[in-house]
Amino acid sequence: MTPPDFIVAIPARFGASRLPGKPLRLIAGVPMVVHVARRALAAGAREVVVATDDARVADALAGEPLRVCMTRADHASGTDRLAECADQLGWADDQIVVNLQGDEPFAPPEGIRAVAETLAASTVEMATLGTPVEDSDTLFDSNAVKLVRDANGLAMYFSRAPIPWQRDQFARDRLGADPSAALRHIGIYAYRAGFLRRFAALPPGRLEQLEALEQLRVLEAGHRIAVGLAPVPFPPGVDTEADLARAERRALSNNLD
Repeated sequence: MTPPDFIVAIPARFGASRLPGKPLRLIAGVPMVVHVARRALAAGAREVVVATDDARVADALAGEPLRVCMTRADHASGTDRLAECADQLGWADDQIVVNLQGDEPFAPPEGIRAVAETLAASTVEMATLGTPVEDSDTLFDSNAVKLVRDANGLAMYFSRAPIPWQRDQFARDRLGADPSAALRHIGIYAYRAGFLRRFAALPPGRLEQLEALEQLRVLEAGHRIAVGLAPVPFPPGVDTEADLARAERRALSNNLD
């Protein structure tokens, strides 16, 4: 298959509540947002855009082969921030845009490319990735989002609860369940720019508010999400000081950037 033409857009809000100044926190001496951008560049994107609300983030990216899009500070989500970028930069409605979170310094280039390929091979509005759940602790962890998809690879539901519910196995022994029957959601998305604009304009849905999962807004509004399987593992992102310390150890041990 011909590699898809895609843009990677990285929302990078400076004022993260759990890790203030997150985009500029250093990992092996390099700002986190620079690590993320370099991963996006390695994925083969036609262009990498960092969408931020703070000039300090733009300054940290000086010299990197990418574009910085300065956005408003009052966006509720990264999706809203990227929708503003789509308008500022005049992306065509059919342009594939990959939303790579700014706290994923170890996102594998193969995985970034895979979500773009999943969307390019589909006729639906949006794509994401999943990977088999590896253990029961993950299956029952509300911070690990699970999903189910239909026979055509389209998402049916996302939940913080363990889905699908393996009735007989769970009734006998929670730890005896087969976790590989479930998929863990990987929070990377691809959309065509026209749908990105429409998505950001949709009102929050009831399911989204119940589960605190923005992608449920798409399903509840009647749109479809293609789910590809991640070709390689996605290491955890960075949300807390403990995550940052773990990321530092990983970067130094792998001699990254």
